[in-house]
Amino acid sequence: MERSGHFKPTPGHFEVLNSSTGTNVTLTPKTDEKQESFAFQVTLASVLGLITLATILSNAFVIATISQSRKLQTPANFLIASLAVTDLLVSVLVMPICVLYTVTHEWTLGQVICDIWLSSDITCCTASILHLCVIALDRYWAITDAVEYAKKRTQARAAGMVATAWIIAISISLPPFFWRQVKAGELTTCSVNTDHIFYTIYSTFGAFYIPTLLLIALYGRIYVEARKRILKQSPKKAGKRLTSAHLSTNSPASVASTSPLHCGRQELYSDSGSLGSDNQIRVTVSDSLLEKKRISAARERKATKTLGVILGAYIVCWLPFFIYTLLVPLCPSCFSAELFDFFNWLGYVNSLINPIIYTMSNDDFKKAFHKLISFRCCRR
Repeated sequence: MERSGHFKPTPGHFEVLNSSTGTNVTLTPKTDEKQESFAFQVTLASVLGLITLATILSNAFVIATISQSRKLQTPANFLIASLAVTDLLVSVLVMPICVLYTVTHEWTLGQVICDIWLSSDITCCTASILHLCVIALDRYWAITDAVEYAKKRTQARAAGMVATAWIIAISISLPPFFWRQVKAGELTTCSVNTDHIFYTIYSTFGAFYIPTLLLIALYGRIYVEARKRILKQSPKKAGKRLTSAHLSTNSPASVASTSPLHCGRQELYSDSGSLGSDNQIRVTVSDSLLEKKRISAARERKATKTLGVILGAYIVCWLPFFIYTLLVPLCPSCFSAELFDFFNWLGYVNSLINPIIYTMSNDDFKKAFHKLISFRCCRR
């Protein structure tokens, strides 16, 4: 996609009198403009560089956490690790070069690097989005067909799902190379040719719009199924009564036990047979069904919040870019290099927040992560 140049004012100069020497000094607006432009470029490069570094570290820590914790090495977490690897590739292969191109708005790395960079950009970003669909599909099967899917949920199946995501991503990034034209002379821009409107529609729908509809449908079904499971447990049905028996004496030999009661109320007597004895047993009765419903409701709220954050972050990050990408071929005059860069980097930010969302919502991940950090610090 072509990037337009910056607005350049008409050259001019001003003459002012130097009071100390009495001579005229010529000031050119271009000098101040260049200084301001350089300061802006340094600031922009620093911000984008920090985003790139944070993306590398966050995804690297997710991969390290899963590889170091056996408890986390499950098929479901294998998909999250694969997502982290994909986002790590985005941060290593795509984002550093994009920092340079965004700051200078001029391509100086040649045709070969341009082709490799564009291919890596489209493939890795599309694969990252498709990984979100793979994870959603895995969770959907796990909650709607828990018993049967538990038998099929293997590392090999997860690897097959990941391979499918990469194949689709590669099939979306390859077509532009069939009509690529090598430009004679020095290459100053590096962008996908948007003259082929059918490819633009194919790539945007394959990389974003169809996966987004799939994500909304899957997470919607996951939410509905989760609520159904809770509502199936009717509050009218009596659950098992759980009792906690404690000796009320201050004796160090006091013990606790748990046993089911099949009657509404039951009194337990001490060894002396007297209810008023010093060794009287105090019984606490709770309804296990109500306790399960309370736990399930808490889990449902947490799962709903997590799903909302996942979908919200994904849509906020990528929707503006793909709307703009689809709009520009239809309205070339609507293109703005600065707006395109902003939307492009907003999409890259999704690779930064993906590991944060998927790991911070999981208690096992947080424990393993803190353990890994503590271990590294202690070794130092």
